[in-house]
Amino acid sequence: MMEQDAFGKCHPAVNFLFFVGAIGFGVLIQHPVYLAAGALCAGIYYMLLHGAQGWKRILQLLPLFVLLTLINPLFNIQGERVLFDVFGRPYTLEALIYGADVAGIFVVMLLWFGCYNRILTGDKFTSLFGNWIPAISLLLVMVFRMVPGLMGKSKQIAAARRSVGKGVGTSTRQKLDAGMAVLSALISWALEGSVVTGDSMRARGYGTAKRTSFQLYRMTVRDGLLLATMMFLGASVIGVAVMGGMGAEFTPRLQIAPVSGWSVLGLAAYCLFLLIPTAMHCKEALQWSISKLKI
Repeated sequence: MMEQDAFGKCHPAVNFLFFVGAIGFGVLIQHPVYLAAGALCAGIYYMLLHGAQGWKRILQLLPLFVLLTLINPLFNIQGERVLFDVFGRPYTLEALIYGADVAGIFVVMLLWFGCYNRILTGDKFTSLFGNWIPAISLLLVMVFRMVPGLMGKSKQIAAARRSVGKGVGTSTRQKLDAGMAVLSALISWALEGSVVTGDSMRARGYGTAKRTSFQLYRMTVRDGLLLATMMFLGASVIGVAVMGGMGAEFTPRLQIAPVSGWSVLGLAAYCLFLLIPTAMHCKEALQWSISKLKI
């Protein structure tokens, strides 16, 4: 089977530029059509990277999307079309649509960051920025690793406590006591790990000279073509946005720019930009399948 995603084999600069564009456009462009296209592209690539687990995680995001959508009109009462009243406050259609848009952006960001963590590893990030901003690059890599590392360690601590008869319990107080015990052990583990990491870095002379990378990444012709293609498509998207082809206002009145005429080019460029990793993954998977048939 394939060991690595095709896009993940590219130069770190290519990976970084793509995710900067995908995440940046996803945050700044609030047009519903572009948001739907971004969600579809991010969901497809996320499932290609994570397999069966990807389906489960995406399905777990759907209740979050619905919850954020329904909550927004409770706090944002702007809008012309009132659906009904909640505690004497109008629940408007415009606020509901705006809530769906904001919730969609949040979900898309989670998907793209899930892909980012799988593709742009810590070694790639430090190889790309280690010589420019060594302290910040190291700090960012440690932060990115902290959340999944702490979650995994907390599960191990909880499992170890259950194995010796110190499970969560049934009452609220027992659950709080068990949670505090796990948190205390987790903090002790994290602090001890930071001391060991600091001693190891000091012993290896980190920061005393220009660093070298464990793995050398060389820019190839394919990487150069991908960079040029992404910059062209990104510039096309920005150009259409500047000309007003992606405008969207939700409150107090819906004003969404139609996707027609020349603005279709912006949507096409946006989709092509986001589908680059998926296309590369599918191409390599097809080549791999053909090569297995020839054996």
